[in-house]
Amino acid sequence: FTRKRYERGGDRYASDMTDAEWALIAPFMPAPKKIGRPRTTDLRNVFDAILYIATTGCQWRMLPNDFPPVSTVRRYFYDWRDNGLLDEVNHYLVAMARQANGRAPVPSAGVIDSQSVKTGATPHGVRGFDGGKLITGRKRHILVDTCGLLLAVVVTAASVQDRDGARLLLQRLAGFCKKLRLIWADGAYRGPLVDWVAERFRFRLMPVLRPVGQKG
Repeated sequence: FTRKRYERGGDRYASDMTDAEWALIAPFMPAPKKIGRPRTTDLRNVFDAILYIATTGCQWRMLPNDFPPVSTVRRYFYDWRDNGLLDEVNHYLVAMARQANGRAPVPSAGVIDSQSVKTGATPHGVRGFDGGKLITGRKRHILVDTCGLLLAVVVTAASVQDRDGARLLLQRLAGFCKKLRLIWADGAYRGPLVDWVAERFRFRLMPVLRPVGQKG
């Protein structure tokens, strides 16, 4: 039953949404403007194009031609990113997934960590050198709930320290995270950051140290 539910064989691409998935997203889509030229772009097609980019990791200009023009998809993506629509959609889906797991819709605890990834030079991208991981690229600073569901993310140059990236990440927390009371982290987040969090937020940052002698 589960395999049939998530079967993507009949879709154009494996990243395309099913009708049921689109039904969850559609209410968040902006209504057509009352003035100006009528909208002719299918927003479901735009969202599928964004999911294709996110799933494959391909460049914008490599978007298949059966999607709307790259300039159109990119404009919608940046608009939805900047006006908070994508965050709103993510928080809604996180709440639904948590309820399906028998949890409260809004999390009270989370986990913060970072990951450095190699990236090539781009005209407008940022990258740096992570001396600890010996990686030249970018660093993803991520906060998830205890189910592993994404709550917030900030991308910086890999040269940015974990503690500095955490400050940027925590300052961008939306109202969805207003019930957070505890965030676990590894030893890289010790020190002044713990006091900084205590002074500015209602939640507490708790670094968890690896037991002496334990590797991995």
